Amino acid sequence: MKKLIVLFTMMLATTAAFSQGVMTLISRSEEFFTTLQQEKFKEANLFFDESVQAKVPAETLQKVWTDLNTKFGKYESADVVQSKTQGDFVVVLMDAKFASDSQRFLFAFNKASKMVAFLLQPKSTAPGYTKPAYADTTLYQETEIRIKGLKNNDLVGMVTVPKNAKNFPIVVLVHGSGPSDMDETIGANKPFKDIAAGLAAHGIASIRYVKRSLVYPMDITGAFTVKEEVINDALKAVEMAATVPNVDKKQIYLFGHSLGGMLAPRMATLAPDLKGIILAAAPSRKLTDVIVDQNKYMFAQLNDTTAATRKLLDTALMEVEKSRITKIGTMKPDSAVLGLPASYWIDLNNYDQVAVAKKLSKRILVIQGGTDFQTADADYKIWNAALAKKSNATLKFYPELNHLLTPQTEKGTAKQYQTPGNVSEKLITDLAAWIKAK
Repeated sequence: MKKLIVLFTMMLATTAAFSQGVMTLISRSEEFFTTLQQEKFKEANLFFDESVQAKVPAETLQKVWTDLNTKFGKYESADVVQSKTQGDFVVVLMDAKFASDSQRFLFAFNKASKMVAFLLQPKSTAPGYTKPAYADTTLYQETEIRIKGLKNNDLVGMVTVPKNAKNFPIVVLVHGSGPSDMDETIGANKPFKDIAAGLAAHGIASIRYVKRSLVYPMDITGAFTVKEEVINDALKAVEMAATVPNVDKKQIYLFGHSLGGMLAPRMATLAPDLKGIILAAAPSRKLTDVIVDQNKYMFAQLNDTTAATRKLLDTALMEVEKSRITKIGTMKPDSAVLGLPASYWIDLNNYDQVAVAKKLSKRILVIQGGTDFQTADADYKIWNAALAKKSNATLKFYPELNHLLTPQTEKGTAKQYQTPGNVSEKLITDLAAWIKAK
């Protein structure tokens, strides 16, 4: 009840809390499994910190691995579930897939990136991500890439390309608000992973990457703006898209989800190589207005009309109103307003995404779901009023889709994101058709 303010930045935050350099630790965890699979148990022992090595000798690792193979069959692959900092340690949860079953493992790393724990975890009863039917892995291949960043803080990414194809279009996927992995994982959902697989099945490549705020939070501190949070890396990804072998350099698109969609028109003015932009669940109004709507909606979901609860909402809305600043005045640029620096709000509040979009000659596709409780129908109506008569713009409304672009029977709350769902196949087909229409 005390945290009634529903910040847009938090609604899309992944459940994982990553620290700087955690992708390296995830790679180390995967390498550890590979080393065990190769039966190099002495080498596997060296993954541990010296203070722990004697407690997990090669013989112990061999027995553990033999027992796992006896119980679950041959090891196949591992996927990261979650990563978080706990004091001086980073904990990584991995789900290892074996021939007949899977097992969750906990890795703990110290500041030297050495393992101090490797533990089997109880099987989770929560539903996990499932690949959509349209994710035919025989039709595409994926390769890890690095998006160049400041101070050598590169971002891990993935390029997905259709097999045996040439001169194919490519789409750069840009996240919504808050820290996010390359799949834009939220609960049991991975919308960017779905979109990448779906587009590839239609002969369209894509690039997705880890958001900077997830792995290098110190890169966006002080008086930062969306330029440091989103735009710089997205533009680097667009540049990289043109270098992908067999790509049609005249068919590069940017797919912006939520905040990414809001910023897509701005990025289009900065990236001359873009053929077009896709605005998915993109606010057309000021971010403050969106947050106000979210607070009012969540208040209504409480079914609590007492004076005390109403007062909480009024107090929250008063705090939200402080974010409408358009110039610095007597404030410091890094002064915190709703958890973000004043510079961030001033930058966004002086940006009119609708006006910028109206001036674009590039292709524009706007998509919105009817069960989206984070971006309102009102935003779509504004986009429609501004762009419907433009020959370069297409707008599509999907009554059944939520903010993650998955089918939903009602708006509900963020709890729905814990239920596995996949991006609508109809939407994927429509996206592919629009891109190929040129």
